[in-house]
Amino acid sequence: MSWAWIPITLSAALFQALRTALQRRLKSQLSTNGATFTRFLFGLPLAAIYLVALRAALDETMPTPNPEFWAWLAIGGLAQILATSALILSLSLGNFAVGTAYSKTEVIQVAVFEALFLGLAVSIAGAGAIAVASIGVMLMSLARLDRPLAALRQGLTQPATLYGLGSGALFAIAAVGFRGASLSLGHPQLFLAAAFTLAFANLFQTLVMAAWLSWREPGQIALVRRHWRPAAQVGVLSFLGSGCWFTAMAIQQAAYVRTLGLVELVFSLAISFLAFRERPRRAEIAGMALIAVGVAVVLNQR
Repeated sequence: MSWAWIPITLSAALFQALRTALQRRLKSQLSTNGATFTRFLFGLPLAAIYLVALRAALDETMPTPNPEFWAWLAIGGLAQILATSALILSLSLGNFAVGTAYSKTEVIQVAVFEALFLGLAVSIAGAGAIAVASIGVMLMSLARLDRPLAALRQGLTQPATLYGLGSGALFAIAAVGFRGASLSLGHPQLFLAAAFTLAFANLFQTLVMAAWLSWREPGQIALVRRHWRPAAQVGVLSFLGSGCWFTAMAIQQAAYVRTLGLVELVFSLAISFLAFRERPRRAEIAGMALIAVGVAVVLNQR
């Protein structure tokens, strides 16, 4: 069990990279919120089936939710939705690469929030590994700019930066919230606790997004029905990715899980090369090397 989080996290990163690639195509048919809604809507029945099937396979009783569970679940669910909106605002107000780079400070912020709210601090070596991997991510995000460091520095004075940093903070809070929800169940079977958290988080987010779209973008719900086939593909990949993230974070500290999960950018780069023939630049290769170093140290720590 102690090592199971590693292949689970790698699977989560791969599924997330594939989902992102599919969502790019779906974005031409739906609004940003409409495309986001599909990941929850079509992932919900799969999460419910997975929970019931897993409980039967393990022959365990269902976890019993408590007020602490619902509080953590609401925090994680709302934070994830708001984080997505903040990231979209950041990317629409400023440079796409700079906004992405600042949002990727999420990993560092996860370590801080996890220590503050769950009392789970990383080691000194672990903190160094997280910092090195985060620098690698920023290098990869800024690699295609002519003057990446200047763009990053100039971005400090832009509103987009605040939204990018806010997005990273909210994604970090979401990760800590979902881990807190799973741990609060106190269930001996961590896989079942993670599946339970996933199913109810998906339900909560589906209801919140449905209410929001009905109020602000009513036409999007009809468009989701019309484009259900590609939307369902996004939902399946979202379920697979979220299921792996939730399970990994039920087993291991969120900071370490999210650090290993940075390999998603490496997967995304590979997908870009294979699907779109976009060759990686030197800065991207250097960024991948730093991520590899950070990940290697994290794995050695655990």
